[in-house]
Amino acid sequence: MSKNQEAVEDHRDTEALLAVLDSADRMPGAARLRARSYELLSLVPDSTVVDVGCGAGRAVVELAERGVHAIGVDPSPRMLAAARERWPEAEFREAGAEELPFAGGSVRGYRADKVFHVLQEPARAVAEARRVLCPGGRIVLAGQDWDAIMIDSDDPPLTRTIVHARADLLGTPRAGRQYRGLLLAGGFDDVTVEVHTGVFTDPAMLSLLARLVEPACAVGAVGRDRADEWLAEQRRRAEAGRFLVAIPFFVASATASA
Repeated sequence: MSKNQEAVEDHRDTEALLAVLDSADRMPGAARLRARSYELLSLVPDSTVVDVGCGAGRAVVELAERGVHAIGVDPSPRMLAAARERWPEAEFREAGAEELPFAGGSVRGYRADKVFHVLQEPARAVAEARRVLCPGGRIVLAGQDWDAIMIDSDDPPLTRTIVHARADLLGTPRAGRQYRGLLLAGGFDDVTVEVHTGVFTDPAMLSLLARLVEPACAVGAVGRDRADEWLAEQRRRAEAGRFLVAIPFFVASATASA
């Protein structure tokens, strides 16, 4: 593949990810969950708060509107370019969760939303969060558990196979249920965990099911014919008003010890 072709593919991948993130931001309850994560940060006016894996940057702007110095961090130059185009007044830096561009103890708040499930070594990210947070600083981790997505179906075994196969392609698909253990092992205090279950009955969520099925087919976990039959059943459910997907979103918070 030529460099030009690689650039085109990278652009398409970024655009596809942006579309997924924008769709997630529009989900019922998404704004409420973001607001809850800001509340759990116990924001201190004019203090520095970092949003790790900031993506398109919406949370960075919303945090800044609450009176803090918000900085978005993301490892993708293309994603950061999109964020800067959307929010030119906001501050963004290129970095991964395992190596943040901040001095030790210089950050008052740390937030990572829908990030830890793609990390291969989430404990490293927690250790880095502990390094940059000042004593008494707050950390909030939020995200879905990819292995616990619930879908009403006439074929539960096939549904479980599809959900598990898609989950197993991620770095840490069960990160949500592991937040508490990670924070405790990382030396944080006052660890709390909430679970907010999103229940979706809108046929627009059929696109999510397609994003579950295609990777499962690609790795051979499910045959194309069975996958197509499963998707057809879900479309029939949507047309009949019997469509339902439930996704548990974990929100964990803790305090950096002195």
